[in-house]
Amino acid sequence: MKVTVVSRSGREVIKGGLDLNDSATVADLQEAIHRRTKKFYPSRQRLTLPQKPGTKERPVVLNYKKSLKEYCDGNAENLTVVFKDLGPQVSYRTLFFCEYFGPLFLYPVFYYFPVYQFFGYKGERVIHPVQTYALYYWCFHYFKRIMETFFVHRFSHATSPLANVFRNCAYYWSFGSYIAYYVNHPLYTPVGDLQMKIGFGIGLVCQLANFYCHILLRNLRSPDGNGGYQIPQGFLFNIVTCANYTTEIYQWLGFNIATQTVAGYIFMVVAALIMTNWALAKHRRLKKLFDGKEGRPKYPRRWVILPPFL
Repeated sequence: MKVTVVSRSGREVIKGGLDLNDSATVADLQEAIHRRTKKFYPSRQRLTLPQKPGTKERPVVLNYKKSLKEYCDGNAENLTVVFKDLGPQVSYRTLFFCEYFGPLFLYPVFYYFPVYQFFGYKGERVIHPVQTYALYYWCFHYFKRIMETFFVHRFSHATSPLANVFRNCAYYWSFGSYIAYYVNHPLYTPVGDLQMKIGFGIGLVCQLANFYCHILLRNLRSPDGNGGYQIPQGFLFNIVTCANYTTEIYQWLGFNIATQTVAGYIFMVVAALIMTNWALAKHRRLKKLFDGKEGRPKYPRRWVILPPFL
């Protein structure tokens, strides 16, 4: 089989094309491209079928597990694919570890070390109980996230663009420092004891619920990350499409009730807006896929992320 590899502009990426066995898969093609180019390793490649001029449909992305013959249109001896360089890639586990490690490391720095001397504060610092509990809560949350990354989550995509590491780390590390600075500040005024207990109580319940939501999502995929889109079921997923995001937002609400800082509420609002966009996109996608037609199940009526508002 002769495979011609072109860019989106139509220029040949591999001069003269590639000769592959008739039984070759898309993964074999990706390995062949890597051998010829050296630079473009498989996870950096995006291969699609050429589109007809003027079409507005999305291009068909080649599945690495499928045979190349499945994408041949009438001519099993020749195939043209469109190549796109996705840029340097990192695994999702690397990405998540980097973004979560920052807050886990930086927050205790503001609690344990005299960093406020560098901000002009020279007085004696008194640590309130809520500041200690906030440290435990914060570290538990991000330690949990790291453990979930390595032992719970199953990823449908193996890699993410390297640029996302810098973007995500900037978001998590800066917000982590911003919140830690105010919660651990020597002039911090603690809330009442009852409010603190209610806030951390809500937060811990939501953290445990969030963990269980991730277990349910994990079970929707096979160990290699495959499984396609399925309707999440069980626990809070019976009433909310993105129950994992719901519990994530409410656990930060609990933290903010207990610690009461503007920085914490800003982080919660920004995170809620980001997750709401993700949830709306996922809700629309699931409703489109499971439309009840041609034997497909119909997606049940559910809240998207924040009942009773959305």
